Amino acid sequence: MATPDDVTAALLVIGDEILSGRTKDKNIGAVADRMTEVGIRLREVRIVADDEADIIGAVNALRARYTYVFTTGGIGPTHDDITADSMAKAFGVSIDVDPRARAVMQAACDSRGLELTPARLRMARIPEGAELVEIPVSIAPGFVLGNVIVMAGIPEIMQVMLDAVTPRLQKGARMLSESLRLQRPESAIADIFAEHQRCYPDVAMGSYPAMREGKPTVDLVLRATDPARLAEAMATLRAKLVRLPG
Repeated sequence: MATPDDVTAALLVIGDEILSGRTKDKNIGAVADRMTEVGIRLREVRIVADDEADIIGAVNALRARYTYVFTTGGIGPTHDDITADSMAKAFGVSIDVDPRARAVMQAACDSRGLELTPARLRMARIPEGAELVEIPVSIAPGFVLGNVIVMAGIPEIMQVMLDAVTPRLQKGARMLSESLRLQRPESAIADIFAEHQRCYPDVAMGSYPAMREGKPTVDLVLRATDPARLAEAMATLRAKLVRLPG
């Protein structure tokens, strides 16, 4: 079992439409926000095309490295929706129409006055051994196979699937953050900031420059799970920055 500080995750975004620019991804930010809320460290995001070999290679690499892997996209009814089949091959299990998924989809179709067509039934094909992620806003379920959580690509549906699966996840220590904005170029504080990081190796630190109203600014962000340690690091950083000339 992972300790509170090392519950990690990766996100695998699947779809030609993302890589072509036709669809602008909204799921990365939503998954990142949720992981931060529950104390899981989102360590990596990959985007791959609707290519079986690429999906299999990515998911096998990620699931071996992280506590959880989330995937979005490719579980629809069309020929290019190959995520479920790719997951089955990645895990070396069979895939077929799952009676549980079929029952869920039949009930959803009946309630909406829809026919459970062969195309829709394709979405009931679930890898052997997977748990279903059932939600009321979608006809088709997502699923969990091992440490891989397979979700829809449509942001509104993905969000509900993420809500549904979150209670099943092992939680970690929540990462807290404090930020400080300076009306200075990043180069003016680089040496001090680097030295401060060496003083607090257990506090993650990042600097994010921008131009605002034509003037350079930099946001300094400190992140840690220990609130007292975070407060100390921010207080001592402020004291160092006060001594900057100008």
